[in-house]
Amino acid sequence: MMKRTQLLSALWVFAVLNYLYCDVVSLMDSHLLGQFLAGQVEGMEINQGFLLAASVLMEISISMVLLSLLLPHRFNRWANIAAGTIMTLVQAGTLIGSPTPYYVFFSAIEIATTMSVIWLAWSWKNADQMLVLST
Repeated sequence: MMKRTQLLSALWVFAVLNYLYCDVVSLMDSHLLGQFLAGQVEGMEINQGFLLAASVLMEISISMVLLSLLLPHRFNRWANIAAGTIMTLVQAGTLIGSPTPYYVFFSAIEIATTMSVIWLAWSWKNADQMLVLST
């Protein structure tokens, strides 16, 4: 048995690791690396404003690892629904255009993970509710 807060936190860790490794793999893509070094990726300028916005966006997921364990039930539930929705929509939005196969692969995992967070938070009615994870 596992507390729902623990499962939500673990899902956020899993999502963050996927976000990070997708970024690492993107830096191994010589086509994209050249664009990063030039300061413009697929027509988007990579400036300080963009980097700050990307940092704030990633901090949502990173902070949910901790907040899922610390927030009281009511706030925890709504914070996970809100953060999961934001991250799902942003990730789905990044698929517009012609993403690489590895990016689609990571995105599918990331979207499934954040949608699982939304579902677990949405269906969480009781603060003491435990989940039985069968093997």
